[in-house]
Amino acid sequence: MAKYLVIVESPAKVKTIKKFLGANYEVAASQGHVRDLPKSSLGIDVDNDYEPKYITIRGKGDLVASLRKEVKKAEKIYLATDPDREGEAISWHLYHTLKLSEKPTYRITFNEITKNAVKESLKNPREIDMDLVDSQQTRRILDRMVGYRISPVLWAKVKRGLSAGRVQSVALRIICDREKEIDDFIPEEYWSLDAIINVEGEKKPIIAKYYGNTNGKCELKNGKQVEEIVKSVEKAKFSVKDIVVGERTRKAPLPFTTSTLQQEASKVLNFSTSKTMRLAQELYEGVTLKGEGTVGLISYLRTDSTRVSDEAEKMAAQYIGANFSEKYQGNKQPEASGKKKIQDAHEAIRPTDINRTPAMLKDQLSRDLLRLYTLIWKRFLASRMAPAKYETTNVKIQAGEHIFTLSASRVLFDGFMNVYTSDDDKEEDGVLTGSISKDSVLKLDKFDPKQHFTQPPAHFTEASLVKTLEEKGIGRPSTYAPTISTIISRRYVAKEGKNLFVTELGHAVNGIMIDAFSTIVDINFTANLETLLDGVENGEVKWKTIVTNFYPDLDDAVKLAEQDLDKIKIEDEVSDEVCDSCGRQMVVKYGPHGKFLACPGFPECRFTKPYLEKIGVACPTCGKDLLMRMSKKGRRYYGCIGYPDCEFVSWDKPSGHSCPKCGTYMVAKGSRELCTNKECGYSSKAEK
Repeated sequence: MAKYLVIVESPAKVKTIKKFLGANYEVAASQGHVRDLPKSSLGIDVDNDYEPKYITIRGKGDLVASLRKEVKKAEKIYLATDPDREGEAISWHLYHTLKLSEKPTYRITFNEITKNAVKESLKNPREIDMDLVDSQQTRRILDRMVGYRISPVLWAKVKRGLSAGRVQSVALRIICDREKEIDDFIPEEYWSLDAIINVEGEKKPIIAKYYGNTNGKCELKNGKQVEEIVKSVEKAKFSVKDIVVGERTRKAPLPFTTSTLQQEASKVLNFSTSKTMRLAQELYEGVTLKGEGTVGLISYLRTDSTRVSDEAEKMAAQYIGANFSEKYQGNKQPEASGKKKIQDAHEAIRPTDINRTPAMLKDQLSRDLLRLYTLIWKRFLASRMAPAKYETTNVKIQAGEHIFTLSASRVLFDGFMNVYTSDDDKEEDGVLTGSISKDSVLKLDKFDPKQHFTQPPAHFTEASLVKTLEEKGIGRPSTYAPTISTIISRRYVAKEGKNLFVTELGHAVNGIMIDAFSTIVDINFTANLETLLDGVENGEVKWKTIVTNFYPDLDDAVKLAEQDLDKIKIEDEVSDEVCDSCGRQMVVKYGPHGKFLACPGFPECRFTKPYLEKIGVACPTCGKDLLMRMSKKGRRYYGCIGYPDCEFVSWDKPSGHSCPKCGTYMVAKGSRELCTNKECGYSSKAEK
């Protein structure tokens, strides 16, 4: 009979770890948390020093009973849940639920599911770290307080079924703020001027960009300015004023953290954050390989550290030495600069064995698992390689008083780029196909002037939102994916292609949160809470101090909002439409996809119909009324009432005016009206 019991979180790990440990060990899975705060109530005794009330999670009774039987048989218990705050808390809950105080019980952690890592962890058991537990417990309690106190306010304000989360509300606000920036953005005109120049003795011309004059750099604001420059230099002599040849290095990228993996997988593989985490979990827990059984392919996936173990460092150096020349061998990478709150007990995300190449796994992994593993494998290998080196050439060409410049670069040594390149590694500079010197004879072929308009900030994608949340200190690696999934599933945000758009419902919820709970959605306040949670983890802050300071202000804000709701509550808007079923005047209601018309006699009369909101503007195509509509994903757009005979649609609201310059219809953008003809670019102040 097995003497020792090892309890892990996931059933997927059981078989793998059992194989490493042999007959003296039994391995069982808790399948995540076994107890939690009750769903039916707040579960926190605010009158008794904020003591949480934990109960066994519904449906886990049989599992707990089974684990208790295994505990009785064993001489020693090892709690091997995941190596983070959440895992530490699960071990603590198991300790109490299974009454492990009666048996010798130890906490062990491993960063990767390999034989060496698991056996090494058994040689270094420890007690449960209560600072880690308290940090996770504080986060759970704060989230419960926000969700259970504010959500009922949203039900009364907008509709039932909505939720307010401590981190998700801040993420929603960040997206709403970006949408407002985009809506209020007014494009500004600017120009570029390229000179196509022939070099004597060379077949291909060079393209030099206008820089300025002998006094310095000049911005080209309009066409008239460009015409004056062209006129003043078209007959001038073009000559090489200066050539600077230099060398530049590009450092190898750092290995992946949770957030950088999510960002790169979104950009390169078009994976959502939730899909990336699901696949990474599979790679971490283990995949069945021919001749090896179940093998964990990557190290732990929830980390914000870029540290790499000495063992992995040596393995990478050996692989590079065997498969590349000596000059590709990189020096040990420094830690990422400026990073705070790093969970340094973890490593970066890396392959457990660098010799297990993607090519070897091609026929053994599903397509998406292989693509993600390949990304992680290549990034880690590249991070241990030498920098890339470029030769740069900067040429200044003078024509009269004006200066044109030409920049070019070429790779001298590809270094890490032999294995891995990202968008950041793509060179924007041109390449000089011939030779040029100060003595080169230049002759102007022609000018290429172009009109441009400044572009608004880009809509958030999942990748850019994760990057922003990390930069602002909102949430932690394990929270990014569930946060984004929640605001999409709640229909606060719609995802179209890669872009995230706020729905009408999202705007309504964000407005309430800013008006009534401004502290909760304050970015600095939320980031400061994360710092305090780190203080709890480090043993510097008592968890009840944070909760004691947080709850009274939240309670006051909820009570004020409940009082004010009667004054600001949105009453159902009465429409001009009559119910086809009972003849009552129909009212405007809000659903997952925006507004719709419903009979006020509900539930006796359940008749509904689509809401068609006229915006008081004629269709630019056929002259009929334009309607404000909602896409299937909840995004607002404007379309003709004559659809499908007229297919006019616009994401921006048409203003009803035509451009005086080109006659194209104009749209309202903030305080201005813009011509929709990109080649025109006319704008004017909007009429009140």
